[in-house]
Amino acid sequence: MSAQEFTALLMLATAMSFTPGPNTTLSTALAANFGLKQALPFCAAVPAGWTLLMLLCGTGVGALILAAPPLRLALKAFGVAYLLWLAWRLAGTRALGQAAAPVRVSFGQGVLLQFLNIKAWMLALTITAGWVAVQGVDAAQSARRLAVVLGVMMVYAFASNFLYALVGAALRQWLSQGQRLLWFNRVLGGLLALTAVWMATL
Repeated sequence: MSAQEFTALLMLATAMSFTPGPNTTLSTALAANFGLKQALPFCAAVPAGWTLLMLLCGTGVGALILAAPPLRLALKAFGVAYLLWLAWRLAGTRALGQAAAPVRVSFGQGVLLQFLNIKAWMLALTITAGWVAVQGVDAAQSARRLAVVLGVMMVYAFASNFLYALVGAALRQWLSQGQRLLWFNRVLGGLLALTAVWMATL
């Protein structure tokens, strides 16, 4: 992979990882409601899920899934429904730790969430086409390129979610006063709902 290609990959990873989305919103919400320690499993789940997703796309499975209308529709429907359910549960949380069971997202659920995100599938396919399965590159070179891409995306996925979780944890004390947490959760719930609606249009 050339320096120019690697720089372009870093720019894409920065733009996609650090802009608000379902993962970063959940990282912020989990840390704000339950503390940084409780948000860490989800922060680790995002790069783990992304690694599996990229491996599937690197082997061609991702393209087959998105090329089959019933599978694509099912993937989108489950993803949208899950995000809307999380948004609804989060928006009603009034006190720190109140909605522990319904809103807390485990490591396994965090990994699964990556597979329910149609945007993540499309991005993984774009990265595969642009940086891994490049014309004129043999299988060995593609494998090395995939390893580089996986390394970059794992670091960025964890770093971005950990940063958002730090912000949520830093706000925890301030949010414990009055109705601040309720309105904070309503805003984050609204962002999740908007993300779900946007995903439905893809």
